[in-house]
Amino acid sequence: MKTIIFGAGSDLGVHIDGAHLGPIQLTKDLNTFYKGEIINFSQNESVIKSRNLSDRRKNEYDVEKFNTDLYNSIVEKTKDDELFPITIGGDKSISIASALASASKYPQDNIGMIWFSSHADYNTFETTITGNIAGLSVAAINGYKNHELRYFHDTNVIQTAKTVIIGARDIEENEKDNIRYSGIKIYTTKDIKERGIEEILNEAFEIVGTRTKGIHINYCLDLFDPDAAPGVSIPKFDGLTEEEGMKINEEVLKHIDDIISYNLVDFNPLRDQQRKTEQIALNMIVQVINAVTKKGTSFTRKY
Repeated sequence: MKTIIFGAGSDLGVHIDGAHLGPIQLTKDLNTFYKGEIINFSQNESVIKSRNLSDRRKNEYDVEKFNTDLYNSIVEKTKDDELFPITIGGDKSISIASALASASKYPQDNIGMIWFSSHADYNTFETTITGNIAGLSVAAINGYKNHELRYFHDTNVIQTAKTVIIGARDIEENEKDNIRYSGIKIYTTKDIKERGIEEILNEAFEIVGTRTKGIHINYCLDLFDPDAAPGVSIPKFDGLTEEEGMKINEEVLKHIDDIISYNLVDFNPLRDQQRKTEQIALNMIVQVINAVTKKGTSFTRKY
């Protein structure tokens, strides 16, 4: 199977600048050896970005416009099963487009999603403290309020019962109520360290893979501890080491026959040190490309 890479160069979903440059740098690195198609999207340079933390609808219109273009491109380019989409962000708001683009392939069915991040990203416009739309991403993908962020999508959302968040260690108080009412399953960084990633992933893939047509993976680089990967927009300490984070990716890709799309998000070159995060991100993408190359030619799965 062949891959197609979408560079989603937007940092409009966070108040920190720089993540819009991540896809540019990583696709430039990939161009030295990758022979597949790369489609890069860049945020409109004429947009005056709001960084006001008291603005609860920061850059809402421009995020939705960027995601509409990204969504339509992914849907059009992957309308059959010959190409496997890898989307490189950009902040996590771009994942609303890529995850729902995968869901659109099965309008009468469901897909699952595993969301690797230090944040739960389950805020709404009413509960967000920062107004960063990146922090509303999972709720939008699950159809929990935030409908303004998915006007471009008119088929099934990804159900909360088929969504798992892994690695969360920074959940806001109001956000906890959203999660509690949704019933979504969360494994914290502490769970990973205490139980081991193999056990957690086995449970996660059982949840998201049962009676679904495939699984979307979203891996945010803030899962790593800033000492290992400093090049992210909103880092949180007590994260994973480079070895632990790479191990997760290796274990995830053992399930490649069930995976239908993959995101790697939040590489911010302006915050990187000695290109440490860039090298981790590049290694992870290469792992995905190699795994997909060995993947079968159909996404059709048996219940």
